[in-house]
Order: sequence, then structure tokens, then C-alpha cells
Amino acid sequence: MIDITYEFDAPGPQPNGMQATQDGIWFLDQKSNQAALVSFTGETLKTLDTASDRGSGITAADSELWLASTYDSKILRVDRETGVTLERFDTPGAVATGAHGLEIRDGCLWMAVPPSATIYQVKLENSFNVVHKIPAPGDRPHGIAWEGRDLWCVETDHRAIYRLNTADGSILEKVDIPTEYPEPHGMTMWDGAFWYCDAGSRAVCRVTRQ
Repeated sequence: MIDITYEFDAPGPQPNGMQATQDGIWFLDQKSNQAALVSFTGETLKTLDTASDRGSGITAADSELWLASTYDSKILRVDRETGVTLERFDTPGAVATGAHGLEIRDGCLWMAVPPSATIYQVKLENSFNVVHKIPAPGDRPHGIAWEGRDLWCVETDHRAIYRLNTADGSILEKVDIPTEYPEPHGMTMWDGAFWYCDAGSRAVCRVTRQ
């Protein structure tokens, strides 16, 4: 069983990327191209203009943010304080558009890329090379998040969040989001719960498993 609660509205008009941190949740807005740090109670703490083009994914590491600049099929490494782009990389598997959800682990960036229905693992050193990939659970993967050694991925068309084996992409578990709740797009995990946003309504929801 799951429990879903509406928490607050994201600050931008079309939130589509999320990453929870000790400081709060980072959002990337697909319409304003702004990254915003928001407390877990919905207070906007910081807003940054970015060079993202209708971006749909965000993650944080040290003094940097990584953004999925979806409509120019780029991945941006940006300064966490200013939003200034430090580096720009091509998105693997992009066809017309690029990545959505992003996560960093052990020196690698993981990204969900809807056009190829694939989740890629890219080594941040050595020229941004793809070192591994697994199939996404559908054709419209969005937010991703780690739980232990497994990776959760939103499949928006299925209104579901899938737990994946990162070795081969096999599905280990599925959490359905009923139709009476906002549609899942961006997603992150914090303290054992899913947090997701709906790009259409701006709603941010928290999902706990019983």
C-alpha cells in the first residue's frame, strides 16, 4: 500500500526536474529555464537563471548542479551559486530532444533519455563516455532516484515508478500512481519517500510506502 499527499506547488510554471538535498529540493523548470531550491515545506530559498533549453532534469554534486537541457540535447554542468554554465556535453541517445531525470553516483552521471527509451551511465572523467546502459521501463522515462543499489524511474505514460536492477534494467518493483492524483514527471527520494512533481499542475506530492 502507498500513501500520497499533496505538499505544495513548485515555484515555476512547468517543473520537470527534481533533486532532494540536505538544503531542500532543487527544481528545474521546463518553461522558465530556472533552477530553484525549495524547502521541504515549499519555501523558495534560491532561484537561478540557467542556459538550459526547456530542461527536464537536475541533480546536485558538491558546488555544482547538472542539468538536462532537453530541447538542445545537452547536459550542462553549472555553478550552484550563480547558474553559470561551466561545461556542456552532448546527450547520448538523443533524437530531437534529450535527457530528463539525472542522478550522480560514484563519479558517473545516470540519465533517462526518452527518445531512445534508455537509461545511460556516463563517466564524468575521460570525455563523458557511456560506460553502461539499461532499457527504461517505457518510452517516456522521467525522474530517477537511487535506493540502495537499485534505481527508481518514473514512466509518465504508465503513471508508475519502477524499481530497476542497474545491471540489466529488469523490473524489481512497481509503484502505481492512481489517476485521481497529479501525474508524475520529475521525481526524487528523501528519507525513504518519493517526491514527485506534475509539470502541468505544478503540484508536488510525497509518496510513502506502507
